[in-house]
Amino acid sequence: MDLELRHLRCLAAIVDSGTFTDAAIELGISQAAVSRNLMALEQILGVRLLHRTSRSVTPTTAGVHVLAQARQILAAAGNLVAEATTGHTTLRIGHAWSAMGRHTREFQRRWAARYPGVELNLIRTNSPTGGLAEGLCDIAVLRTAADSKRFASAIVGYERRYCALAADDPWARRRSIKMDRRTGTTTPDLWPSGSQPHVRDTRDIDDWLAIVAAGGGIGITPEGTTAQYRRDGVVFRPLRDAPPIAVQVIWRRHDPHPSTHAAIALLTELYRHRA
Repeated sequence: MDLELRHLRCLAAIVDSGTFTDAAIELGISQAAVSRNLMALEQILGVRLLHRTSRSVTPTTAGVHVLAQARQILAAAGNLVAEATTGHTTLRIGHAWSAMGRHTREFQRRWAARYPGVELNLIRTNSPTGGLAEGLCDIAVLRTAADSKRFASAIVGYERRYCALAADDPWARRRSIKMDRRTGTTTPDLWPSGSQPHVRDTRDIDDWLAIVAAGGGIGITPEGTTAQYRRDGVVFRPLRDAPPIAVQVIWRRHDPHPSTHAAIALLTELYRHRA
């Protein structure tokens, strides 16, 4: 027998209402059906979920844990149905790091004011596509190239490149840094052709910052990082003689979220205003 939502609904209704009779009334089914669903759930899970007496019904220790997960599953199922029947009510924006940089807070505020019916969720994922390829978001903000065959894209603005240094690095006393052959901690694609430094591989922005703070390397990063990630022991200096980095939004080419172009327009507006 497979686990079904009706089993979980019965468990939640019994605990919430306090009796099998009231649970049956709430669910619009017979008391016998409530009992069968609970028995089926206990058989599927192999544990007893409720303590039953003539006066009360209370969850067992296992029942408490199952009930908590059941509520999450039921809520997720409800959200899925609501979104499918009433339209997209949430826009999930993924990013690998930095989100929209210094525009992040203003983007959230303006979005809430302009589109109150579409909830905004920012999701950071250590993925080259900001979680889009993994299905974790609807659109993603990137500062690197994406697969143009799988994803459509639009440039919303540009950011300067910055050098991330340990606070006690001699270069930290400078107001700006010129591109040079020194150890870096980020992708060589951020360096001009023929000038790539030795690279230390990291998988997370926090690890990257920890290496820089410890003097293990110098990182080259978009301006957005300087606004989103302040870290003791790390300073950021503008990098001279380096082209700006394009900030782009990507989305699934054949299945765009209805709010995709609204997000692109708002981000473009913020970056253009800054320029």
